Amino acid sequence: MRPESNSRHAVRRVVLPSGKTIEIVYFADGEVAQAAPAAPRADELHLCPVCDSSLVYPTDWEQAGDAAWRLTLRCPNCEWGGDGVFEQDAVERLDVELDNGTQVLVRDLRQLMHANMEEEVERFVTALHDGHILPMDF
Repeated sequence: MRPESNSRHAVRRVVLPSGKTIEIVYFADGEVAQAAPAAPRADELHLCPVCDSSLVYPTDWEQAGDAAWRLTLRCPNCEWGGDGVFEQDAVERLDVELDNGTQVLVRDLRQLMHANMEEEVERFVTALHDGHILPMDF
């Protein structure tokens, strides 16, 4: 990973654990700029092109013709962001992935709410049996 030098800047290629390659540009004044990574794969918009996280989601969208959408995407894992115009089929597959993720989150939320409610009931019963709750508390 030797930096390529020129009078204005140096470029260093870094291979990420995912196998993706990015270029880091070092300017003469010490400022660092990172070259834009590859665009998301149109068939798997939910996968980050930098870190392969499956948590990519749209932050903005607008229709770009009869069968295409312009999406702005974000990866919360590595903070990658990108945009592009994608076919309706790819956007529908992303929508299915987002729905699946929402279902997982809702299921986990319900489990947490149930566990919290069980704890509250147990604390209430213990307080009631130990005489910490009196009729005047109501």
